[in-house]
Amino acid sequence: MHTHDDHTAVWRLIDSGPLSGVENMAIDEALLRCFDPASSRPTLRLYGWQPAALSLGRFQKAADDLDLERCRADQLSVVRRITGGGAIYHADELTYSLVCAPSQIPPAASVKDSFRVLTSFLLGLYRALGLQADYAVDLAPAGSRLGQRTPLCFAGTESYDIMVNGRKLGGNAQRRSRGVIFQHGSIPLHNRVQQGLRYLKNKPLGVEQGSTSLADQGIGADVEQLKQALVGQFQAQLGATLQTSDLTAEERALSRRLAADKYGEDRWNLEGDEP
Repeated sequence: MHTHDDHTAVWRLIDSGPLSGVENMAIDEALLRCFDPASSRPTLRLYGWQPAALSLGRFQKAADDLDLERCRADQLSVVRRITGGGAIYHADELTYSLVCAPSQIPPAASVKDSFRVLTSFLLGLYRALGLQADYAVDLAPAGSRLGQRTPLCFAGTESYDIMVNGRKLGGNAQRRSRGVIFQHGSIPLHNRVQQGLRYLKNKPLGVEQGSTSLADQGIGADVEQLKQALVGQFQAQLGATLQTSDLTAEERALSRRLAADKYGEDRWNLEGDEP
């Protein structure tokens, strides 16, 4: 049995910088696939999106939800995530992904509870930046309905969505396989929801009014300073130590293969068929 002292886990910190949607999703999946709960160190990865891209949730139907002709005309890259949820337009954001075993984080009673544990660093970050940030579930009046599904990720309110002044700031998604937790999420520097809506067939009502960004909240985010603040909060909230690191040779090789054979192909991105 792990004792709580184990949670001063040493995590790898991988700063990928800005990459294409194909490269980003390939690296995220490689991190998950190469992770061995018995021997791997937990990992926090930070990255950006260059150029902008649109990601679909694992089970979305591209043809149903996207204006594919407009995506093609604008040469917008569409990639499919390994996590659920709706379409997300990625531009001007700091994104994180993490992979760990449940024993490597402070004890959580349930999957839902682990989501609170694993987004606590974001809440800490936003509060440190001077924002009044709270989980939707902590603001919700008793009996209100959270978690209604919508085609655009940022339209629906989930329990652990982070809210600032009544608006959703970013989005986070988690999946589990083989006793491994994988999670990724976004910190919007500028609000690009309006641009993203152009690529959706059905534009959900209220999503523009319902989402926000750091710039909207008066925070001019210097990305490097933001990363440092995030790292500080991650270490504080999770009782972790972060050590700057690189992808292993195995992770790099697998991510290259996934970029070529999976995330570079419409079969996966648009149809959701595994190669």
